[in-house]
Parts: sequence; C-alpha cells; structure tokens
Amino acid sequence: MLNDNLDLAHWRDRLQRNGRIQIPDVLQASAVEHLRRCLTEEVPWTLAMRDAAGQSRVIAHAQLQRLDAAGQSELLRQAAEDAADRYGFAYESYMMVTAYLEQRDPDLLLHRILEFLNSPDFLGFARTLTGDSAIGRVSAQATRYRPGMFLKMHNDLEPATGRRYAYVFNLGEAWAADWGGLLQFLDEERNVVDTFMPQPNSLSLFKVPAWHCVSLVAPWARTQRLAITGWWQD
Repeated sequence: MLNDNLDLAHWRDRLQRNGRIQIPDVLQASAVEHLRRCLTEEVPWTLAMRDAAGQSRVIAHAQLQRLDAAGQSELLRQAAEDAADRYGFAYESYMMVTAYLEQRDPDLLLHRILEFLNSPDFLGFARTLTGDSAIGRVSAQATRYRPGMFLKMHNDLEPATGRRYAYVFNLGEAWAADWGGLLQFLDEERNVVDTFMPQPNSLSLFKVPAWHCVSLVAPWARTQRLAITGWWQD
C-alpha cells in the first residue's frame, strides 16, 4: 500500500527539524483509487459537531439522510454560530476504530485499512519515519469536509491517550488554495506560520502538541476534502 520509493531518511530529517512534514505520493496509486471510491461511494457518514454548550454531538447517518439540503445547511449554520466564541467543528466522520470493534459494515474497506495501520509493517514505518520507538498503535477516522465545514484552532494535547504524532492521509482529488479546507499551523500568538493544502495522495504529519486548524471550506469548492486521519500513539 505504501509507496516503495519513499526516502524515509530525508523525511525523518525534515520532521525532526520542523516538527511537521507533508510527504507527496505516499501511497501506491491503486490504493488511493480504491480508498477514494470507498470514501466517495460507500462510507455511511455521520456529522460531527459541537453545540452551544460546547458538547460534542454526532448526527447519525440515517438522520442526515432524512434531511434535505436546506436542513443540512441549517445544521452547519448553527455549528458556525455556536463556534463564534469558542472551539468548535463541523465535518463528516466515520469512526473507524469504533465501527471495527462493533463489527459494523463488515465489508467496508476501511476495516482492512485500520488493520494495516496497526500491522507490524506500518508501525515499523511510523517508528522509522519519526525516530520514535514508543509508537505502538494507530487510531483512525475517515473524514469528509464539504462547503461550510471547518475545524477550529486546537493543539491535540490529551496526555491520557498517548498521542505522539497526528497524521492525515489526503485522499481527495486536486484541490485549490482558495477552496479553504487548509491545514494551518499557528504559533503561540495564534499567527499562521505554515499551511498544508490537502494535496492528493499526501501524508501530513506533525508532532503533538501543535496549534492548528482546518479552515472553512468555501461554497465554491468543486470537490470534497477526503482523508483518513488520527494519531500515532504509544
């Protein structure tokens, strides 16, 4: 599944110097094609968001399917209003670990991907790339951002979960900078210091904690921001 021609020494050096990297052409082309089809056509998406009380909320797939375009737009409008003065988010999600443990959607390709991400081969890749021998497991969720969706500034720090690196496998089609959906990194004064576009078939990776956000996807975006994301954990 991984590209056999990756120069891990090069990328490990850049990661150690900068704390973040984006590796192009990280997966074999056939794997990207299968995953993109899965995310586009097969995943029963839910909507993850935060409400006015700051509590996480999940709108089930069946409930989303019953809403027309106006109803779904109203959910995103409310999520944006609730996030005006606090941390918030609104994006479509498929929680891969939970679904796997509950044996939901047994034929979905994402279950095989979760197994691959926690295989000895992939964990060896993660340890070699980061130089961190403590990495022992990988969490994962599939995400889809459409117009009006966003993820506000946060730093991923949750000591109890053992998060060491955050990752994003970008699996969508070609993306334009003015479509939003950009992974932006911020300094302690909340200034943007770096930006990664969701380039097709790329791996964005950064050391936790790091302040970052995903900018609002614009209404004129021509495609969906598709990814598998999560953390490399101890």
